[in-house]
Amino acid sequence: MSVQKPPFFHLFMATGFGSGFSPVAPGTAGALLAVLLWVAGYFLLPFGVLQTVLAAAIVYFTVQGIYSSAVMEKYWGEDPSRVVIDEMVGVWIPLLVVPAGDWWYVVAAFVLFRFFDIVKPLGVRRMERFRGGVGIMMDDILAGVYSAILLGIVRLSIE
Repeated sequence: MSVQKPPFFHLFMATGFGSGFSPVAPGTAGALLAVLLWVAGYFLLPFGVLQTVLAAAIVYFTVQGIYSSAVMEKYWGEDPSRVVIDEMVGVWIPLLVVPAGDWWYVVAAFVLFRFFDIVKPLGVRRMERFRGGVGIMMDDILAGVYSAILLGIVRLSIE
């Protein structure tokens, strides 16, 4: 009996372009890679274009993440730690409310997202009850939404 290899595309996508193979804190590695991709985009694109691309990426990678993470569960079991596409999407959500040129907001987006993702308050843990790829993605999406709301409140109160 041979062990079947997972399809490379789903492996690559679900592991956040391989960042999920980090031997230390794969979820943090995936979220950090997502932030670094946003930072690269910040220097390559006009800010409005970057945020439009980011919104499109959130939609695409949410749908792709649901599918690819469900495929990878068949090979690695339920909610495997190497699947980090959910952390990437989750941290991109608060980056939508980051103002241009304010790097403290970028740091805050990362820290807040990781806090909500790890602690899982206010119904975030409940999202894991969904089966398959939806459950993998939804807790991080909600953690990202909570992070975005907090950043938005801070931004409105300062500006």
